[in-house]
Amino acid sequence: MGSSSVISPLSRERRVRAIAALAALLLGSIFPAHADGDDAPFTSLVALTSERLALAEPVARWKWAHHEPITDEPREAALLASVKMKAQDSGVDPAFAQRFFRDQIEASKDVQNALFANWRAARAPEDSPPDLATDTRPKLDRLTQSLIAALARVEPMRHADDCPLRLADSVARWKHLTRYDAALNTPLSRALSHVCAAGGIGAVG
Repeated sequence: MGSSSVISPLSRERRVRAIAALAALLLGSIFPAHADGDDAPFTSLVALTSERLALAEPVARWKWAHHEPITDEPREAALLASVKMKAQDSGVDPAFAQRFFRDQIEASKDVQNALFANWRAARAPEDSPPDLATDTRPKLDRLTQSLIAALARVEPMRHADDCPLRLADSVARWKHLTRYDAALNTPLSRALSHVCAAGGIGAVG
């Protein structure tokens, strides 16, 4: 992903978070479900994944302001260990959950790296970022629990042959409804790349 492909206005996070609360309710009435079943679990997962991805910006702003590296291996390891336990408690395959959250970590770092590159090349943000420990990470922790629950609803569907196509349909509907920032298309695809056992979004197993 090129460094010019991510735009960093704070309004993007607010917009995505506000729309996320309404999207799951609206999608079912605006768009019909897939012919073979209810795709609401996919839609919910896409919405939550998008919301988490939007938080990459305030994380990057805090790290930039405090001269911290983007990669935080102890934090990543702690998250994956926590995900394993939460998945077991929720009846989700721990390996699937950890693979999914590894994708979230890498997608978030893609966005953060692109933002850092933009700020080095142009004008860096001047306003104070939200505090990482007291503001942004608690939001990420709440999303972790919500995403585990969403994975539990998706897991029975992820081995179906048409899973990648149904996931792609849900992503397309989500983007249409929210007018999703096209600069985040690649990170979003990466974040969802192991939801289906057959392959990434739109893949045919």
